Amino acid sequence: MIRDTIKQALTDAMKSGDTARRDTIRLIQAALKNRDIELRGAENPPADDTLVIEVLQKMIKQRRESIDMYRKGGREELAEAEAAEVAVIETFLPRQLSEAEAQAAIEAIKAEVGATGIRDMGKVMALLKERHGAELDMSKASLMVKAALA
Repeated sequence: MIRDTIKQALTDAMKSGDTARRDTIRLIQAALKNRDIELRGAENPPADDTLVIEVLQKMIKQRRESIDMYRKGGREELAEAEAAEVAVIETFLPRQLSEAEAQAAIEAIKAEVGATGIRDMGKVMALLKERHGAELDMSKASLMVKAALA
């Protein structure tokens, strides 16, 4: 399970004295705890690894947005700090599909549902998220699907 990997990574970072990695892993654990609290009493909570992946992807998305804003504001040192956090968070995600692999997956799903135009984007995106949600950045995938259906 990914949570166990995160817990072990925190222990390793503490032992090695890597404060930046330790702090980022603590942020991950805090975000996971918050998500667990949100889901208390939920009828159909997602599987644990699915939940962890969703939280990690959301954290990465937030940091990438921050990086863009910091760079536009001329705050390169803050952008570098956010980029370092992204690098740590990405180590806990499953391997991401390459652009060619993502394109192949999109084409296969497009053929499977018989998608012909932009009106079918919802069907394609739903299947893509279901099958490859952990392996793809869905915002980039959305742009790729839109281009494939245009």
